[in-house]
Amino acid sequence: MSDNAPSLRRQMAMSAGLLALFAVVGGMLVAGTEALTRDRILEQQRASLRSTLNEVLPAHRYNNALLDDTMTVQEPELLGTDETMTVYRARQGAQSVAVLFPVVAPDGYSGDVRLLVGIQANGELAGVRVLNHRETPGLGDAIETRRSDWIKQFAGLSLNAPPASAWKVRKDGGEFDQFAGATITPRAVIKAVRKALVFFEQNQATLFADTPATP
Repeated sequence: MSDNAPSLRRQMAMSAGLLALFAVVGGMLVAGTEALTRDRILEQQRASLRSTLNEVLPAHRYNNALLDDTMTVQEPELLGTDETMTVYRARQGAQSVAVLFPVVAPDGYSGDVRLLVGIQANGELAGVRVLNHRETPGLGDAIETRRSDWIKQFAGLSLNAPPASAWKVRKDGGEFDQFAGATITPRAVIKAVRKALVFFEQNQATLFADTPATP
């Protein structure tokens, strides 16, 4: 028994060494895979965000690095949330083109309706899109472009066109159509979009103040 003891100890040591090596190599592989996956996920997220922004403001309208030319703002009263929001600035060279930023309509039928609003430098809406909502399928979800073109009617409008009294659904004496069986949702969206225009008017100089990002 004693004659085999050194050999047994060597085998155990070798096994322990191999296990340690496998653990180190395995850890390196996991870390490397995680880093590659993380970068891929981040790039996919940026591509998705870029696509959403380009729905509101087509890519040919600007030539700066839109995802990098940003600032953060916080305005609960006009943006509908206590959250800090990111503003994306679109430019052609040194010329300001538009800003795009998320806003929240907190009074949707089923809760918050999150919107992306694009406003051109002249104060006109470039467009509005829905980012997220929980409105009733078949009724309130008509704010989505896959369900109807209702949300597209905001393009070209501005704070005073139509006048303040007309920024309501027709049922309330305004110029905007409501949905059959769903008035609360469009009412909330219209109100949030107009507040976004007020925010832009009050902060336009600040929103375009920084040096343009390099394309």
